[in-house]
Amino acid sequence: MLNEAVLAMPEMKACVSGFEHIKRYWDKANNVYTAKILPGEYYVTINDESIVTVLGSCVSACIRDRVFGVGGMNHFMLPEDSSSGEGSWAMGGKAARFGGFAMEQMINDILKNGGLRKNLEVKIFGGGKVIKNMSTMDVGQRNINFVKDYIKTEGLTLLSEDVGNIYPRKVIYFPATGRVRVKNLRNMHNNTVIEREIKYRTKIIEKPVTGDVELF
Repeated sequence: MLNEAVLAMPEMKACVSGFEHIKRYWDKANNVYTAKILPGEYYVTINDESIVTVLGSCVSACIRDRVFGVGGMNHFMLPEDSSSGEGSWAMGGKAARFGGFAMEQMINDILKNGGLRKNLEVKIFGGGKVIKNMSTMDVGQRNINFVKDYIKTEGLTLLSEDVGNIYPRKVIYFPATGRVRVKNLRNMHNNTVIEREIKYRTKIIEKPVTGDVELF
């Protein structure tokens, strides 16, 4: 016999086309379906669901159309840009083009699914100092510098931020309302987050910068 929790769980709505590979599950604590994203991924939704990720030195931008409720969250870090100097994040370099693509991909999908650029609002998270001895400049701070510079350059509205510090964060974003829940992971019993980000960072070092994205 099915218990009450299962009976109360609504049917999962179809995701936006192109995001079928993202894992989604029922979050009993928040009574909502949740999409879990990993480093290098992003997710956009038109449904009343949440998006969750765990950040170390990576950053996430949570972006939504405040009128229509369509929005998404990404999870990325910049590769080192040897062409512009160790740890460079300045706009125009390889690292900035990589980060720009991570932002523009998601924004483009928000706009394609009914969002309007004039309605977009942004919240940013992450950039913790959790990876040591990997660069002359703090990796997390470099990611923070980039995303703030990008938001300013593109004329987007930054509503709030929770960045920096020395702890990984669990971030749960609800695009339909713009609500965010953040938990600092102060007592981690393993290095899963750090190991995952190091693996991701190694993967993107030699990854070619993707071509320009035409925003609708």
